[in-house]
Amino acid sequence: MILSAGYGTRLWPLTEDRTKPAIPILGKPLVGYVAEYLARYGCDEITVNLHHRPDSVRRALGDGSRFGVKLHYVEEPEILGTSGAIDNARVLLDGDTFVVVNGKIITDIDLNAAFTTHHRSNAIATLVLLPNVACEKFSLVKTADGLLQGFGGMPEPGDFSANDPPLMFTGIQILEPKIFDYIPRGVFSHSTTDVYPKAIANGETVAVHVGTGRWLELSTIPRYLDISLLLLSENGETLSAGVGCEISGAADVRESVLWDNVRVEADARVKRAVLGDNVTIRAGEIVENAVVVRASLIRGKTAPPKALKGVFRGDNFVVPLAE
Repeated sequence: MILSAGYGTRLWPLTEDRTKPAIPILGKPLVGYVAEYLARYGCDEITVNLHHRPDSVRRALGDGSRFGVKLHYVEEPEILGTSGAIDNARVLLDGDTFVVVNGKIITDIDLNAAFTTHHRSNAIATLVLLPNVACEKFSLVKTADGLLQGFGGMPEPGDFSANDPPLMFTGIQILEPKIFDYIPRGVFSHSTTDVYPKAIANGETVAVHVGTGRWLELSTIPRYLDISLLLLSENGETLSAGVGCEISGAADVRESVLWDNVRVEADARVKRAVLGDNVTIRAGEIVENAVVVRASLIRGKTAPPKALKGVFRGDNFVVPLAE
């Protein structure tokens, strides 16, 4: 199962007309990377939950065939949380070991190694973790002897050394059908607060697998831009342009991500920017370290509480990114 129901408030305004997993990363929807990741390990029948802008995920993934999978969609008229979503898809998941992955990551963590840990532990669930070497703002995961003990707050760099970094949850988990015994039926619930503590208290084994490898999490606009530029740089490129884009030969466009049907006129300068669908940057305009979407997409809308602030400039809505 790929969890794809979230709004993506910290990615707004890019998520005004689509959900977070449907945003494009170098021409491919973010959720498509997750589908391909699962397909590489033989997980080729996938359930995807939908809530915010559900049609955006359906358009992005289709029937799943171009990503090597067969998809089942399950809608949530009201958001149900990470474990409530699993309960809502129970009829498609119950009966066999299954994997749940957050729809906002790009990773190459070895899932087979995690399965080995899971089966060796005879666990009801196994959470895939990574060392949080940079002490980024991801919740602490407390473990002992390969088992989950609980979750904590955000790590403080001074509390850890390079040889003993905190652990963080990657959003990848392997589950047995017995987990449904601990998921409340038909209500909002989260795995980390409502399910795993209850299972552990009842004597169940919840294991952890500390993996290695690439794990990119795209939950904020700065992360989205930085990771896009990182992936571009690995191919020796600095610019991603979607279909139907027109860039004047007299424009200077670099270190940027252009979605579909973007137009950049002569003598405009664009650097470290994300330009949404159908945006036009007029002649002589300068856009640097910012996100730009069409003003018509945003006008009259209320920004989510966690969203960055933006301003209207002509036909565009511009969100500056802090240095």
